[in-house]
Amino acid sequence: MRPRSLDELVGQQHLLAPGSPLRRLVEGDQPMSLLLWGPPGTGKTTIAAVVSHQTNRRFVELSAVTAGVKDVRQVIDGARRDLARPGNTVETVLFIDEVHRFTKAQQDALLPGVENRWVTLVAATTENPFFSVISPLLSRSLLLTLESLTDDDIAVLLDRALTDERGLNEEFELDEDARAHLLRMAGGDARRALTYLEAAAGGARAKQAATIDLKTLETAVDRAAVRYDRAGDQHYDVASALIKSIRGSDVDAAMHYLARMIEAGEDPRFIARRLVISASEDIGMGDPTALGVAVAAADAVQLIGMPEARINLAQAVVALALAPKSNAVIMAIDAAIADVKAGKVGPVPPHLRDAHYAGAKKIGHGSSYQYSHNDPRGVVPQQYAPDVVDDAEYYKPTRRGGEAAYAERLANIRKILKDR
Repeated sequence: MRPRSLDELVGQQHLLAPGSPLRRLVEGDQPMSLLLWGPPGTGKTTIAAVVSHQTNRRFVELSAVTAGVKDVRQVIDGARRDLARPGNTVETVLFIDEVHRFTKAQQDALLPGVENRWVTLVAATTENPFFSVISPLLSRSLLLTLESLTDDDIAVLLDRALTDERGLNEEFELDEDARAHLLRMAGGDARRALTYLEAAAGGARAKQAATIDLKTLETAVDRAAVRYDRAGDQHYDVASALIKSIRGSDVDAAMHYLARMIEAGEDPRFIARRLVISASEDIGMGDPTALGVAVAAADAVQLIGMPEARINLAQAVVALALAPKSNAVIMAIDAAIADVKAGKVGPVPPHLRDAHYAGAKKIGHGSSYQYSHNDPRGVVPQQYAPDVVDDAEYYKPTRRGGEAAYAERLANIRKILKDR
């Protein structure tokens, strides 16, 4: 089912516009190395295969998990010898999956082949390449960022697999409950969706059934379907219940809804994002460490993946549910935004304006600014806000949890600032 051309590629429309670098590489047959960054199952290997197929290049695939420097050099040396052979016009596409797993020495081994264009390198990674790929290789490659496929994208692929002659090669119907559950389990990963569909088709074939129903799919992938509503209402209902249970400090209810979302095949990144939001919206300065816990869980989801990341998500849910609650942060920013929208955007006081250029002091910029660190209290009684909002007090801390200490300190700071 792998697409053979860019036109068959599903999703990633931001990379496929006329005149885009990817189209120029494929359709113009321009030598160019690519670094493909995106979640699993979004088309990285497919794009590499299309580059090879549509440009008539030889395709060599290496996995960073199993390949070493010797393997890399062997491919590059072979490609160089082929190019030097009289009459040879076949170039080589070297595809390296999970390139972030390569050591610096292994990545260095790629540089001669890329610099001299002995190979067209297409490297795929699920990790941020700015942290996992050496700068010389990054600067010599075109970075393309792939996005998770939408449910509509996955649905197109499922229909194609059910009807295309390259697909299941049999007439199968996929009922609506099974389709909805399959889309949830896929989580934007085309490879996972097609793997589950193939397994379910095998189950239907064994029963001599023409329809893949929910039970057949569940049995095939060994996962019970938690019945989210088809229209998507329960998707949001359960997510809402999780966050409201955390807000209400009911850790057991929160754990129940987390389990339902996990078992329904919910995208763990969606869960993690909701937890990060809750950490600031519902806990805030009641326990400032809650945000760090939620962000760490989100990072763990990306680093580890499911099913193990369920443990990280569960730890974050427990920490957030039991943390003291405060919504003072969201109330503060919303109140400030409301004032800005209402037009309360007076000029910055002259003493706070940028004074790092010649002539600034001549027009009064920064001339009367007082350096807070020179005051033994660490706070200087001077005006910071524009006149129009100088008296505004957006942040109103609670007396719950760690915010109580901040509330006391804020009261002292505001007293000093207003004593001018």
